[in-house]
Formats: sequence, C-alpha cells, structure tokens
Amino acid sequence: MVKGIKADIKSHFGTIKDPRKHHSPPHNFMELIIVALCGVICGADSWEMIEEYGKTQEEWLKKKLGLRLSNGIASHDTLGRVFSLINPQELKESFANWVESIREVIGRERVSIDGKKSKRSYDKWTGKKALHLVSVWASEAGLVLGQEKTEDKSNEITAIPILLEMLVLKGCIVTIDAMGCQTEIAHKIVEQEADYILALKKNQKDLYQETQATFEECLKSDFAQVDFDFAQTIEKSHGRIETRRCWVINDPQIIAYLDPQAKWTNFKSIIMLQSQRRIGSKVSTQTRYFISSLSGNAKIINRAIRLHWGIENKLHWVLDVVFRDDYSRIRQGHAPQNFAILRHLALNLLRRHNGAGSIRSKRFKSALKPSFLLDILSNFT
Repeated sequence: MVKGIKADIKSHFGTIKDPRKHHSPPHNFMELIIVALCGVICGADSWEMIEEYGKTQEEWLKKKLGLRLSNGIASHDTLGRVFSLINPQELKESFANWVESIREVIGRERVSIDGKKSKRSYDKWTGKKALHLVSVWASEAGLVLGQEKTEDKSNEITAIPILLEMLVLKGCIVTIDAMGCQTEIAHKIVEQEADYILALKKNQKDLYQETQATFEECLKSDFAQVDFDFAQTIEKSHGRIETRRCWVINDPQIIAYLDPQAKWTNFKSIIMLQSQRRIGSKVSTQTRYFISSLSGNAKIINRAIRLHWGIENKLHWVLDVVFRDDYSRIRQGHAPQNFAILRHLALNLLRRHNGAGSIRSKRFKSALKPSFLLDILSNFT
C-alpha cells in the first residue's frame, strides 16, 4: 500500500458529513468519495462508469490505497443516491480548503472569474434548471480555486461576492467580464487586498460611454498632457496574426471626473484594448474598455486581460470536451453540483502533474497504468 494518499484525501474531505441515516451503511462513506474521484480521474463520466471502474480495479484499490471495500464496490444507484444527498456546501468548502493548502504554487496570480452552464443537467419533468456554476480560475497555475452555484447567469452578481469571501486572494489580479462590473464586487476584491480589472459594457451605461468618449478625445490629441501608458503585443498562430494594443489612463483628474462620488473602491485607471485579428486577407477589429484598481503598466494589464480568456479554453472547454460536462445527464438532488466539484478536483490533480501530455491523455494513461494514477493522486499534498 502506498502510505499517505488515503490519509491525505481524508484530511481534507473527512469533515464532510455522511448524509445516510442508518447507523451501519454497507459502504464506507470516505471510500465512496475516493473511488468516485479515482474513477473521474481515469475517465469515468457517470455513476455507471465509476461502478465499472471500481469493480475492475477493486483489488488494486485495496492493495495500493488501503481501502477495505468490505461489501465490494457500491452500485451506480448507491453512488448516485449518496452524492445526491451530500451537502454541496461542505464538499465545496473542503475543496477550497485543499486548494488553500497548496497555496504556495499560486503566489501572485492572475485570477479569472466566469460562469458556465452544464447544458443537460436540467430535468423538465420536475422543473429543475440546468446547473450554472461560477468558477474561479488561477490562470498561470492552471487551477480551479473555487466554485459557486447560481440559478442562472444573471445571478452571477450575487454568487461572485460569496466566492470572493471564501478565497484568499491577497496580491492577486482579479479579472471579471462585464457581468461582474459592480461596485460591491470591486469593493470585495480590494477588501481581499487584491486588484481588479473589470470589463465595461452597457450594463454600466454612463461609465462605459464616458470612458469611450475620454479615449476618443485622448486619441485625437495624442494623449497630450494626460498621464497614460501603452503596450502592444503581436501573436502569430494557426494562420492568424493578432495584434493587441492596450492604452491605460491613470490621470487622477480624469478618474475623479468619471467617478465623482467615488463609488468604485480604489478606482485608479481606465483601459482601452484594441484587438486586431488578421486571417489571410480578412481583418477584424474589436475595441473593449475596462476599469481597474491598478495604476500604470499597460504591459501587465494587457497580459492579465489576455490571460482571462484561459478560463474559457483551459477550463470550460476542457470540462466540455475532455470531461463531457455538457453531455452529463446527472440530475438527481445535489449530484450535478457535487459531480462538478469532483471534475474540478480531478482537473486540478491532473494539472498539477508535471509530466508531458494533455489532460485527455493523462486520464487515459491513469486508467491503463495504475502506477500513473498514484503519481496523480500524490499531488494532493
């Protein structure tokens, strides 16, 4: 048996209460969680697949992870019922506590916040809506830091402050799309001793229009007598050339004009980002605006905004394509949210593994080679 792995998992998730009411359930609660996690790492995307994984690897799970499995592997019905009853708040908090325990790998991070819907988790017969989770993503470490369930996209505004209270973000730069451009959210981020970059759109109509007009005037005068910074990057990949130009205005008088009542905590700069994409002879240009608690350094701000979209292609895309999140029919009780947390946990462990290979190939290799799965599980510490 490889010492420590079972104990490491139990040290972080052992506080979750067993929701079953009878005193001597046939299957150990913590062992159910460990088998489910191993199954998800190895490519299982349903309770049936986790049951099959467990039956196939039962002897290995006993020998190498020290699981007793006194009554064998739980059926998929049992797995589904137990995970539908687990309090997702407890599982979410255990997940967040584990992430905090590996905090040293994060440091001063660019942290992105965005929401995603699990498209097939709805149940039209009971009126249950599809699961919508807001996730926090550490862009450079490639880790999910936390998640919060909402009823729909509009409720991301209420979910984000809850998430921010759960996390330790001191020194981080937090980027959020226009849905999160709210004075309360900006205040929460500053309270956490972090900085924010918030996308501006027409949900903040006056501030958006005034920021747009300010940049138009400054461009006409070539930023004469205005405190600003500029950075440009050019990227070539997959047959396209993308040029990103970033202007940052730090002028205190302009900021005071845009926010005369000082509603935005620590508001120090406005940002204009112009992205030009060239594919062959076709050229498209997009201009976006942001507000930030950072002052100066357009290079840092340009990079932070660029990294924000990693939450789409390194988290949401991976969950959809590799973990088949959008195809999941798990619907019962709290099971959709709890299974989503299992996916995030598995993804973090796979990301922490330093070996070569994609997430998909590492899942496949974990199923083929149990010793490789042990390497993945060793990243719990």
